[in-house]
Amino acid sequence: MHKTRLEAFSDGVVAIIITIMVLELRLPGGADWTALRSLGPTFCAYILSFIYLGIYWNNHHHLFHLVDRVTGGMLWANLHLLFWLSLVPFATNWMGEHPHDALPTAVYGGVLICAAIAYTILTRVIIRAQGPHSRLKAAVGGDAKGYVSLAIYLASIAVTLVRHEIAWAGFVLVALVWLVPDTRIERVL
Repeated sequence: MHKTRLEAFSDGVVAIIITIMVLELRLPGGADWTALRSLGPTFCAYILSFIYLGIYWNNHHHLFHLVDRVTGGMLWANLHLLFWLSLVPFATNWMGEHPHDALPTAVYGGVLICAAIAYTILTRVIIRAQGPHSRLKAAVGGDAKGYVSLAIYLASIAVTLVRHEIAWAGFVLVALVWLVPDTRIERVL
């Protein structure tokens, strides 16, 4: 199978997810700075999630530059990733509406770690389909960056019980690590 259909579908789903997320932003309760400031946590959660979705879209685009043909396993692994990404608007809105509560922050972290695991599975499925001398395997290597990100997610989820601000900082840290599209793949291309 050709990869163009999978890429177009994935692009469309990410675009819809971003649209849903922005539609969930509510208007301020008044027309002054205090009313606008009250939306600060929700808007910060939106910005972080928008950046995450952009990171996934960018890296997904880079990832599929190394794919010549798509298998059924890749289709399912990609759907698995899109499922977790589709939960980002829910988790974003809940965390933004309850920025001082542990459970919404932990759920947000849970969605992020599940999306990261799904991306790792997608990468592994592609590598397996391409064989032992895969260009993607050469690019990704041992995926230390991915495993460090998973560790930071786990630590951030655990720390929500103590200080939710530290968890938010962990989520921002992972986003900063991945902000530049995966240069490992660009080097192979």
